[in-house]
Amino acid sequence: MNLYRGLALFAGGALFGSAGIKLLSSKDAKKVYTHTAAAVLRMKESVMETVTCVQENAADVLAAAREINEQRAREDASSESEGAAEM
Repeated sequence: MNLYRGLALFAGGALFGSAGIKLLSSKDAKKVYTHTAAAVLRMKESVMETVTCVQENAADVLAAAREINEQRAREDASSESEGAAEM
């Protein structure tokens, strides 16, 4: 009994596989794949635009932070030199 069940499952799988291959390679399926690929490409472009915007903003923030640190360093240096001159 178990042998017949195994053979039936194998035959059913082979039949389903053959039908699946024909279905996946059909004209309609290729149309769906094409539209899906086009949507993915549009999404990629949108994501890349967002990434570019974030990178530009991050560069601006980094430049401003460097300016703040340079200004603080100048202020610290001038206050240290004033303190040394007073002694």
